[in-house]
Parts: sequence; structure tokens; C-alpha cells
Amino acid sequence: MTTTIRTSLNLESGLYINGAWTSPNNNKRIDVENPATEEVIGTVSNASIEDSNNAVAAARAAFDSGPWGKTTPEERKVVLEKFAAIMKERREELIELNIAECGSERGFAESAQVDGAIAHLQSTIDAMSSFNWEAPTAHHFGRGMGQGVVVREAFGVALLISAYNFPLWLNMTKLAPALAAGCSVILKPATTTPFEGLILAEIGEEAGLPPGVLNVITGGRESGKALSTHPDVDIISFTGSESVGKEVYHQGADTLKKVVLELGGKSPNIVFEDANLDAVAGAVIAATTKMAGQGCSLLTRTLVHNSVKDDLIARVKAGLESIKVGDPNDADTDMGPLISAAQRETVEDYIAVGINEGATLITGGKRPAGLDKGYFIEPTLFANVDNSMRIAQEEIFGPVNVIIAFDTTEEAIAMANDNPYGLAAGVNTADPARAFEIAKQLRSGQVALNGGGGSFPNTSIPFGGYKASGLGREYGAWGIDEYLETKAIHWGAGR
Repeated sequence: MTTTIRTSLNLESGLYINGAWTSPNNNKRIDVENPATEEVIGTVSNASIEDSNNAVAAARAAFDSGPWGKTTPEERKVVLEKFAAIMKERREELIELNIAECGSERGFAESAQVDGAIAHLQSTIDAMSSFNWEAPTAHHFGRGMGQGVVVREAFGVALLISAYNFPLWLNMTKLAPALAAGCSVILKPATTTPFEGLILAEIGEEAGLPPGVLNVITGGRESGKALSTHPDVDIISFTGSESVGKEVYHQGADTLKKVVLELGGKSPNIVFEDANLDAVAGAVIAATTKMAGQGCSLLTRTLVHNSVKDDLIARVKAGLESIKVGDPNDADTDMGPLISAAQRETVEDYIAVGINEGATLITGGKRPAGLDKGYFIEPTLFANVDNSMRIAQEEIFGPVNVIIAFDTTEEAIAMANDNPYGLAAGVNTADPARAFEIAKQLRSGQVALNGGGGSFPNTSIPFGGYKASGLGREYGAWGIDEYLETKAIHWGAGR
């Protein structure tokens, strides 16, 4: 496998600040690898604290003095529609970038990673049309009466920090609503997948975003901390691990920033004795292998009624063993690599932990034969797992699923909720009323009944979690709402 990327983007990119490409003050670079080949496909700037400060200054000036924060929703909508049109024109280029730096298999890169990102932008544009930007109000005070209006205004300067697993998609889940709200932004993509952030600077410029409205900073924790602690940043939206999310939350606290967090998950999928096991097995296989298991909302904790446990295990085992792991560009490939050597080592460590904890390794657990380059690992299934085991409680972020048996509905609900996270869940039963009642008892931001409704990713529903899975919601009108302040302007009636 060799990497060829057809793109106009400079793969030796600098930083994008105030409408111009600039070199970092420290001249430090970060190599970007293709995780399927271990080739360095380009380098990006490792921003300094001074670079981060310059980006904030540009965003602050663009919001306070520039035109974007003073535009109407309809004016912003026109620019975002052009942004979407350009993304569609450059679709093939975006797909190639995603495969090269993220390792997505081609079909998934097309359908979810790129088309999903475009769909999210479009759903944000659609939500702008019906969003309640301004509403009249009447109110009583003592024996008097007043009237007024409630207006929604942009929060200000938004820092957007995204993760590597769905880079273009995650960038857009933040960028689209922030721009729709009228914020100016600093986008900080993951260092392993930076090009799908930097290319948005090119697209935004072509779409007509004024200088300073979109700034893109690449770099490590030093530049990230400079951004998240900066007093001129008003709101932070972060997607990533729970541990880093807590750091970002603390860093924003001193200046009382609003912080939206989309963090980890260890999502349960409850399978009752009357469930359609063929459909469930397919869903378990997909949850294990989609993006090589690198998805926070994937249902990787499978709770199965004892009466059908062995049947489901046999079906999932056969399915996982038929998965073709390899070159993401190959149309026959079902699963690509993990993002890095470090992430593969983390997954391998968890597999060893599971074996040492006494779980039964049903299939997988090794590096695939014949793939000497690339950060590949076999799809892995554990059975005889106790819900208290680390492999049942902690997010692995790799192609590992665990089977946990139960006997009663009450036991299944208790185990599903007995976890630090609460991002997603599933309930599978032939009785839809039963499924709905159980869903209401699960401490989770979203629950899919018998596989859920809508395509993946579903941009029409709010996304976010309970407990350690984060704060706030993304997608559609819910996403726009996070980037808006609420102001009441009122006066006495008849005045």
C-alpha cells in the first residue's frame, strides 16, 4: 500500500489565522501518518502560545468589530449554503484525505465521514430557517404589566476542539452551529487528523467568510491550553476523552467560560430473549468494527438474556471472523487500522486485561497475519464477562465487544446503568412498548430501539451524554442553541 492524495491542500501546511496562511513562531512541525501504511503523508505546524494568542486576537476582533457578528441569520445562511456547495464539489478530495489520515475504509469514508459531515452542515442550515431567533413576550410584575422581546445572540469567540475518529464530521458538528449562531471561531483539529480541519479554512475562505471568523490552529497541549485558558475565548466545545475533557473544563473555569463536552462512552446494548438475533448480530458486528471500534457512541457492551446468549455469540463470532481487515482503499475491506501505534498498544493492553480478569476470548485479540505495516488488530469478542470487569467499565476505543449475560429485566437495566458513562444505549425486543419503557429507565443521552431510526449518522436528533459522557447537546437546532446567549429586552406596557 502506498499513499496518493489528490488534493489542492498544502500537505506541509502552516496555520490559518485572520484569513491568511502563516508559519508558526517556533517553526516546529508535526508529522502526519497514514495509519494503514505508517507513511508520513505530510506535516503541520505545532503552534506556539504566541500563535494561539494571535488566533484568539483575530477571532475577537472579527466578532467585536467585523461584520460576521452583526449579520442576520439569513445572511449567514447564504454563506453556509455556499460552504456546503463547495464541500460537495470537493467530495472526492475530502474522501481521499479521510482515508489517508484517518484510515477509514472507503465505503465508510464516503457514506459517514464525508457525506455525513455535509449532511450535518445541511441540517444546520435547515434548522436556521425555523429557529426562534427572536420572540415577543408579555409579563406581569406586581400589579403592572410589561412587554418586550427575547433575543438570541451569538456567544462570541468559540474554541472548537475535535477528535481524530470522525475528523471532518466532528469539525462540522461544531463549526456549522457556531457559524450559524454568528460566533467567530478557532478550530483546533486533532494532531493525527489535521488536514480535514485545515481544508475547511480553504473552503470557508472561498465561501466568503470574512478574515478572522474561522481560524485553524494545529498543535499539542501547550497551544491547546493557551487557547482554553485565554480570557477572550467565550465558549469551548470539546470532543475527546474523559480525562482531557476534564482538563479543558478546569482550564475554562477561571474565566467562567461555557464548556460543551462530548466525551467517552461504554454503551450498553440490551438483547432480550424475543429479539431478532440476526439483526442484533449484525448490529454487534458493526459496533465492533465500524471505524475499527473508534467511536464513543458505539454499542460495545452487549447485555444478552441467558436463554439466547450462546446463539448470539455463535452468530457474532462467525460474522467477526469473516470481516476483512486491511487496506482502506480496497473496496472489499470491511475494517481499517487504528489511528496510531499508541492506540493499538492501548487496545492490546485491554485485551490482556480481559484475559487476566477471567473473561473468555471468543475470537480475535491479535494483529492480523500478513499485515506487517499499519496499525491493524483483529475484531475481538469476549464472553463470560462480569459487568464489574475493566473491559466492561472502561472505554477501549478499539474493535472489542463484550458479552454480559442477564436473567431479568431489572438486572439488565441495573447493569446498563452501572457504568460511569451515559452516551448511547440500545434495547432489542419484539415488544415495542416494553422497549420504550425500558429506554426511559436508561441513563443515556440516546437510546436506539431495535436498531434505531434513520440513517447513520442521524443529524436530526440531539447528540450528547449523561454522567461522564459530557455536557450539552449537538446536531440541528440543539447544536445552534449551545452557541447562543439569551437576552430579554423589556419595557412597560403602553410606554
